[in-house]
Amino acid sequence: MCSLFTSADPDLWQMQTRSVRLGGMSTSVRLEAFFWTVLEEIGARDGLSVSQLLVRLQDELSAADRAIDNFASFLRVCCGRYLALRADGAIAGEGPLRAYAATAFEPARGHARPLAPHATR
Repeated sequence: MCSLFTSADPDLWQMQTRSVRLGGMSTSVRLEAFFWTVLEEIGARDGLSVSQLLVRLQDELSAADRAIDNFASFLRVCCGRYLALRADGAIAGEGPLRAYAATAFEPARGHARPLAPHATR
């Protein structure tokens, strides 16, 4: 099983730092190359650059009055949720994500799975 993961291109886990303005302040975000690639895909679906996507995510967190301690960790979870939702068929492989914003997680639509770690017994 481990070769499934260890045979991945080592460039995927190389750390990359990018500068972005969030909340009017310049900051740096450090993520593995794999996550930057996923963020590029997410942003491209709505015609956003990665910087614009990060600003939008930060703005939406602020609007929802949700504070986070580690923005990089939040972004990694966003990438994981995006990939899991695509794999589950909750969102299509193409098209803007903003179309899913209000409906993708409604239990009535069959996509209520929390996509969080399962509790161990």
